[in-house]
Amino acid sequence: MLEIRSLNAWYGESHVLHDLDMDVPEGKVVSLLGRNGAGKTTTMRTLMGLMDRTTGRINYGGSDLLKLRPDRIARKGLALCPEDRGIFPSLTVTENLFLPPVIAEGGMPIEHIYELFPNIKERGSSRGTDLSGGEQQMLAIARILRTGARFLLLDEPTEGLAPVIVQQISRTLAEIKERGYTVLLVEQKAHFVDGIADVHYLIENGSIVDRLESAEFHANIDRVDKLLGV
Repeated sequence: MLEIRSLNAWYGESHVLHDLDMDVPEGKVVSLLGRNGAGKTTTMRTLMGLMDRTTGRINYGGSDLLKLRPDRIARKGLALCPEDRGIFPSLTVTENLFLPPVIAEGGMPIEHIYELFPNIKERGSSRGTDLSGGEQQMLAIARILRTGARFLLLDEPTEGLAPVIVQQISRTLAEIKERGYTVLLVEQKAHFVDGIADVHYLIENGSIVDRLESAEFHANIDRVDKLLGV
């Protein structure tokens, strides 16, 4: 269980997270939904130790992550898949996949990664940026799984992708969840996370404004759509 309590964060003098409270149970998918600028990406960056000024507590595995450097957080099995995916254009797909070292125990073996992402193996000799947007997203997720991550922070994985690819990513996330991984999923699309996530948090202006269980979220999805403005 990851427990966030009274989390505050600043960019320079700008106070961007305000007493944020969240729980992410082990082996579950939790969504964090909000408009652009609501604080979603800042929350992810704070969990990975990438913000200079923070207060509060982030309890995970008996440690307060706010007291750890980013490399120590990664060694606890947390990994961020950023919105821009971070694929290196000068490297092949296989080189991108194997570039980061394995730094945590209990991650996904490479043979299982290739089962989950067959295109990654088939296109191993292609340049990373020769892949479609959906394939690049799959490569970015596969890469953090190979490092040993058991807790995935996915920042808007469906951004800019065609509906058929969005459905493929949905199926992939369902399989990752079935394998016992924990996912914190940042999104703006309520209908994408409906049926995937076990718990949904809504964020506005750096604060959590609602928490919905899966059934409650489904029943209120029109209200959520209005909040997100999409």
